Amino acid sequence: MGKEHDDPLDKKTYKKELRRLQIELCKLQSWVVETGAKIVVIFEGRDTAGKGGVIKRIMEEVSPRVFRVVALPAPTEKEQTQFYFQRYAAHLPSAGEVVIFDRSWYNRAGVEPVMGFCTQEEYEEFLLMCPSWEIGLIRSEIRLIKYFLVVSHDQQLERFESRIEDPTKQWKLSPLDVKARTHWYDYSRAYDRMFTATDTSHAPWHLVRSDDKKRARLNCISHLLDQIPYEDVPKEKVELPPLQDSKGFSDELVLKERNFVEEKF
Repeated sequence: MGKEHDDPLDKKTYKKELRRLQIELCKLQSWVVETGAKIVVIFEGRDTAGKGGVIKRIMEEVSPRVFRVVALPAPTEKEQTQFYFQRYAAHLPSAGEVVIFDRSWYNRAGVEPVMGFCTQEEYEEFLLMCPSWEIGLIRSEIRLIKYFLVVSHDQQLERFESRIEDPTKQWKLSPLDVKARTHWYDYSRAYDRMFTATDTSHAPWHLVRSDDKKRARLNCISHLLDQIPYEDVPKEKVELPPLQDSKGFSDELVLKERNFVEEKF
């Protein structure tokens, strides 16, 4: 369950700490490129737990050429006939990349068995194979970090109601999300089995309390940075050169007759 806080995190402190952490993420990025590191970060959790919010803050100040988010849709008919991990393997990082999975192969440990999207045999096979799959990733020099965001049922209800009322959030609420609400304890049992089978010494789960979104973001990003032994990469100081000689060319004259967007603001 989420931990209650009597002292709300003020906006100024949140912004200051987030800025500090995002600077460190940029340092991590330089180190990843310099060393050719390969990193996979998995985010799992119930609907509304805040996975997207944490990922958004990680991605805000880094390069999408280095940090890449993977959020796969439901598998196609062809993908359903493949080796289960095959479609995820296609998105694993090359040297110098960080791949963030917004939900992952752990769909088969949560939504698929609870909602009947896989057979019991497929579910049991996944729980048996997953630790070995992850050992294979680690042996191929991929650093694997797994997060599960924990939200209380009261907070989830509040966030669902917010999505229903807010036109900018309604797209986040799918019929499957609504149905999942009625299966709260089925998911609880499934997650308990998932942790038992896949919370291993080589790829442990890290749980993040997420009823307080701001604290969850800061705690998770701080923990992520602590998991990677990155170092500052020296950079040469950049000095901007002067503009070239215009030789009589004028930008204002060239743009004078062009069609500009109406300045409503």
